[in-house]
Amino acid sequence: MQWEVLAQSLQKRDIKAHKGDFGHVLVIGGDHGFAGAVRLAAEAALRVGAGLVSVVTHKEHLSVVNDDRPEIMCHSTSDLSWLLRKATVIVLGPGLGKSAWSKKLFRQAIAASQPKVIDADALNLLSEKPRSQSHWILTPHAGEAARLLGCTSSDIERDRLHAVKSLVKKYSGVAVLKGHHTLIQDAEEGPFVCHAGNPGMASGGMGDVLSGVIAGLLAQHFSLLSAAKTGVMLHALAGDEAAKQGERGLLASDLFLHLRRWVNP
Repeated sequence: MQWEVLAQSLQKRDIKAHKGDFGHVLVIGGDHGFAGAVRLAAEAALRVGAGLVSVVTHKEHLSVVNDDRPEIMCHSTSDLSWLLRKATVIVLGPGLGKSAWSKKLFRQAIAASQPKVIDADALNLLSEKPRSQSHWILTPHAGEAARLLGCTSSDIERDRLHAVKSLVKKYSGVAVLKGHHTLIQDAEEGPFVCHAGNPGMASGGMGDVLSGVIAGLLAQHFSLLSAAKTGVMLHALAGDEAAKQGERGLLASDLFLHLRRWVNP
């Protein structure tokens, strides 16, 4: 993928724009002990320009998400119906877990009509009862892709091109197969290969940030494929900028400053 081509979709905003023009991202996840996952995804969506971002998580996590980032709206509920009426894009999976609480939220969100970014434990839950949707983006790493396709991680890494095409064939929508040279594929185009990124990004939370980045672009009316391609590239370039201080010790939250720079080319 050429950044110069993708950057054409990141034009300056109309001077009369308001937050309603840039969508409302709903991030669902953060089971016990995993508040950081939804926090990272939510801020990532804001940092790439989403107009509004809400999080649904456990009550005890609300302060973790909201204290140092008051721009994120936080909710604790097991009934998503009223939040789904407001949301334009859903991120389902960061820190979601596989508890009864997790599965209830998963069932409600997966049935919603909004475009979705499906990640982490939402992918694992999906693998248990596979279905297809045309309006979602799946973002598995090799292990998650193996569960989705009923094979091993070694099988995925042995032929990543075949794997990403198989994901789209089985589940529809757009597939983002994360890893060295991340692949993006939909039913008609691809695979597209991202050559940016570095080994320092092999750390916890990076996938949560990517999910938020992609969702934030979807909220700004990017197509599924364009959001996936642009989001993967933005995420990788921000990671490369952050890694100039060294790959070891690179944190997912280190990308935020650089994301804002790259999303304003």
